[in-house]
Amino acid sequence: MLYKQIRGKSRHWIVFGLLSLLILAPAFVRAQQPDAKEPASEDQTRRKFDYYFYEALNAKTQGNYAEALDLFLHCQALDSTNANVLIELGTFYNALSEKNKALDYFRKAVQYDPSNYYYTMTLAGLSKELGLKKEVIGIYNSLLKQYPDKINLYFELANAYADDGELEKAMEALNAFEKGSGFSEMVALNKFRLYSMMNQKEKAFREIKNIIDKAPNDPRYLLLMGDLYLQDNQNDKALEYYEQVRAVDPDYPALILSMVNYYETTENKEAAQAELQKAITGSSLEVEVKIELLTRYISLLQQNKQDIKQTNPLFKTLFEQYPNNSQLNLIYGNVLMMQEDKKGATKQFEIYIKDNPDDPAGYEQLLRIALSDNDMDKVIKITTEAIRQVPQHPQFHFYLGGAYYQQKKYREALAVFEKGLETATFENPLLESDFLAQVGDLNHLLGNTEAAFENYEKALKLNPQNLPVLNNYSYYLSLQKRDLDKAEQMSGITIKGEPTNATYLDTYGWILFEQGSYVAAKIYIEKAIEYGSKEPSAEVYEHYGDVLYMTGDALKAVEQWKTAKKLGSDSKTLDQKIKTGKYIEKDPQKK
Repeated sequence: MLYKQIRGKSRHWIVFGLLSLLILAPAFVRAQQPDAKEPASEDQTRRKFDYYFYEALNAKTQGNYAEALDLFLHCQALDSTNANVLIELGTFYNALSEKNKALDYFRKAVQYDPSNYYYTMTLAGLSKELGLKKEVIGIYNSLLKQYPDKINLYFELANAYADDGELEKAMEALNAFEKGSGFSEMVALNKFRLYSMMNQKEKAFREIKNIIDKAPNDPRYLLLMGDLYLQDNQNDKALEYYEQVRAVDPDYPALILSMVNYYETTENKEAAQAELQKAITGSSLEVEVKIELLTRYISLLQQNKQDIKQTNPLFKTLFEQYPNNSQLNLIYGNVLMMQEDKKGATKQFEIYIKDNPDDPAGYEQLLRIALSDNDMDKVIKITTEAIRQVPQHPQFHFYLGGAYYQQKKYREALAVFEKGLETATFENPLLESDFLAQVGDLNHLLGNTEAAFENYEKALKLNPQNLPVLNNYSYYLSLQKRDLDKAEQMSGITIKGEPTNATYLDTYGWILFEQGSYVAAKIYIEKAIEYGSKEPSAEVYEHYGDVLYMTGDALKAVEQWKTAKKLGSDSKTLDQKIKTGKYIEKDPQKK
């Protein structure tokens, strides 16, 4: 995600990009039933719990993540041992990248419901992500005792041992499965991988040969054997197996790519390109396979630093063969962009959108062109149409709001982000948090301070580590001279997260200034000037003058105020400071 921070009088920022989207908790919850003999008071608590729990699930399903999180936390207060709630909370915090907190919730969920397969697998997944290798091994061993018939657990255990460097134990896990279930292609492939890691090549190859012996006319494993020999620099043996594949199925699509790899490895690049051209222009392959080969051909030209225009005749042939396949238009548009032919690319993307109005890909490509030209009017036109066709995709609300912001149409931008919160589908609380951040920033810019602060609170509820929100919220509190302890705490998180960010350092320094800690404030504001030297800020230099004055260096303070003036500051008190040589406090009520 790309944050564009607008420096100067205000510290508004616009998210002008996309976040990789995460998936929240799977819907494998099951209500834990109360004991039929519970006393009346406990029964009432259970009814309250059930009500809030299903309200939380409903809020999550509707994408109201802040509400869902609040409700799940309320459920936990009613019953701290309910595994359903613990797994949901763990998944929320996992999505918010608070991994250790999520791990604690997952561990508790498994503790209170140890027989739940899905909860334990969730714990295993996060433990693996955090590198807790021994714990992962223990989890899979425990699961195998409970679920000896679940085949995937043997492979997970083998992988866990392999990740921990215990290759022999990994092999034992696979052998245990094979002993009970007989020969398996999957086991053979995994044993091949382990033998390869143990540098026992002959044993590794033998596993694949065992598969081939069971299915001698299956081109998949003949081809795999050829590929493995090619990776091992045994090119002649690789070619022998490729020829066997050709004998079984001369039109086997995957063979083409393997032969291309073979020709590249043997430094016969002309043969590699000829192989691809022949396959793409031929009639024996499906269009999907040709598109895959075409993509590979484009990559090959790029690797060899050859003219990408060589692909144009191939596209012409494919358009003649498949005149109604708009996927080709999308790919060709991207190829034309590589050729810096924006006009031609635009035409291809427009054809794709006409045939696929409900696919965001076409609009995104047109946006790429409009943004590269800094054409905000075109951005507005593209995103408006995209929102009309696919309103559930939040990225277009982002771009439209951002374009209005660039044009200083702040009310229009605010309306877009607010509408986006109502109509877009948010599968990730981080993304919704950023939308709320935009609403907060724009409200503050328009003078709606309380509305801004309300939206910052909502944004932080969804993502407590949203650094731009923490920075802006804390700075605006300091300008209001309110909740300074809270402001310092929030700002402190930002400088820990990005210790060389000049804006964050200045914010923290200014909060210290407002608290009367002038010496400490001076340290942080000087760091802000140091790290922001490439893009000096009038606001930071004015702050530096203020703190110098308060620490007894009035002459140097005036120098910094004059620097702020040269940098274009429009501070209402700056001229008076320079004229009088004294610090003049701003009125927090004046905009």
